[in-house]
Amino acid sequence: MQREGSAWQGGTLHQHPDVASHDSAPDLLLNAALARWTASVSPAALATAWFDWASHLLLSPARQQQLALQAADSVGRWLRYAGQAAAGAAHQAEPPEPCIVPLAQDRRFTDPAWSAWPWNVVSQGFLLQQQWWHRATMGVRGVARHHGEVVTFTARQVLDCWAPSNFLPTNPVVQAATLQHGGSNLVYGGLRALADGARLLTGAPAGADESGRYRPGREVAVTPGQVVLRNELIELLRYDCATTDVHAVPLLIVPAWIMKYYILDLSPHNSLVRYLVGRGHTVYMISWKNPGPADRDLSMDDYRSLGVMAALDAITAETGARRINACGYCLGGTLLSIAAAAMARDGDERLASLTLLAAQVDFTEPGELSLFVDESEVSFLEAAMWSQGYLDTRQMAGAFQLLRSNDLVWSRRLKHYLLGVPDRVTDLTAWNADATRMPYRMHSEYLRRLFLHNDLANGRYLVARHPVALTDIDVPIFAVGTLADHVAPWRSVYKVVLLTDTEVTFLLTSGGHNAGVVAPPEADDRVARSYQMAVHASDHAYVDPDRWHACVPVETGSWWPAWEAWLARHAGPRVPARPSAAGLAAAPGHYVLQP
Repeated sequence: MQREGSAWQGGTLHQHPDVASHDSAPDLLLNAALARWTASVSPAALATAWFDWASHLLLSPARQQQLALQAADSVGRWLRYAGQAAAGAAHQAEPPEPCIVPLAQDRRFTDPAWSAWPWNVVSQGFLLQQQWWHRATMGVRGVARHHGEVVTFTARQVLDCWAPSNFLPTNPVVQAATLQHGGSNLVYGGLRALADGARLLTGAPAGADESGRYRPGREVAVTPGQVVLRNELIELLRYDCATTDVHAVPLLIVPAWIMKYYILDLSPHNSLVRYLVGRGHTVYMISWKNPGPADRDLSMDDYRSLGVMAALDAITAETGARRINACGYCLGGTLLSIAAAAMARDGDERLASLTLLAAQVDFTEPGELSLFVDESEVSFLEAAMWSQGYLDTRQMAGAFQLLRSNDLVWSRRLKHYLLGVPDRVTDLTAWNADATRMPYRMHSEYLRRLFLHNDLANGRYLVARHPVALTDIDVPIFAVGTLADHVAPWRSVYKVVLLTDTEVTFLLTSGGHNAGVVAPPEADDRVARSYQMAVHASDHAYVDPDRWHACVPVETGSWWPAWEAWLARHAGPRVPARPSAAGLAAAPGHYVLQP
């Protein structure tokens, strides 16, 4: 049953984002204006979470007493440590053993200067306070799990903001650098802060590649090829063959549309595309358009039909291939899974295999990104998008930076503004600053149908007015998770094993969401890489991710050769390479250059 402006899904009526645009326009305008001052974080969502925590803590006298005792214990430990540290400093003795050790990922106090008095006392006091707040915000009886996570997260952000490492008077490393350089580090840092502020006011992304050392088509995205299809949403790139014979089955790569495609074709030494064409694969790549206000009504299904399906049609027409391997990265993998399920449902047998790189098909455990996704937050974000027609790059970057604020916000501010250390721009960091916008309707559908309602995993996701099911996919799947992924946690990626009824080869590699995927074998002497890989047959008993992680042997090196060997088994026999025909334009095309 369909109604104009809405869709029945699983018995629930999901409103189209524009349904309320007339009656609620004043509300949307107010929320959009407010979003500019709150980094698109809903004040109502934060207030609700904190009220839930505070009210339940107020009704838990035993918990209050426990926290009071823990606070007293922390203060006592800190005072004893401070006394021992002062006495040791007076007698020029070794500093005492710390009463608390930072977490493994916390590198703020690793410099030896923090071990000397009085800075060891300052850092220990901060770490004890941080530990107490973590205990205070976690495990309060009756608090909704999501609200507890939001409170813990925001408390950590506030503490990270006021960490002693962020300020000249409380950071011995900055003080030493200031004396060594005669204060020039602060002058340079101040100028850098002013430049970043100016970019923020003008809407330009802070942290972009200002050096111009990594330009698509010149230093990155340089694998030779042609644009063979261009429509209102994509350019399809076909890369030139690099061998005299090639596998008969071509490969289509569907990257995420949140960033430019060339993370998979960076510099020649770490280009996955170049690696594949060098081993006899005919590679096609989707390059997404950077949408603007006129594209506000592009939908998730437009991305499927104008993106994945249009690319498959073009490859079939150009090569005559009856079967095509397909690979999707991040959001591109989620979209490819939807397309594959719809194709299986409709009897379209063109897919020979499916590869998912750090891509989720179930969103019940999406990691810390879920902190920014609830009904209040999505509604607030929709208002911000409604006023301009898209989600801009700064709004997206802000959310990802908050997830790793120590690494992406405060350590960067420390290096740039206090230590005066310039950016170390690499091809990967330059790509990371080259973000794209996301259309209002598509992003709203993505957040609601996948994150909020998890329609795809529950068999409620509609394609052509009928639901699709991942269990219909019958081609072999190769799924890659990355061990330190903050965007698509590997245990969430692993759920493809549980949700499909086909053979799944799951590979878990070291690294994060981006650096774990960009793992060329030639870099193994510089970066210690490892991976685990095992095949889960459709008729085997389910193995949970923790048991899988504990039992599967660890292999050293890049995961690329293991995947390429699997891909080659599904790519058919080798046939003579055809001469590359001229296309609409040379790669990397036009869309990747759009600002």
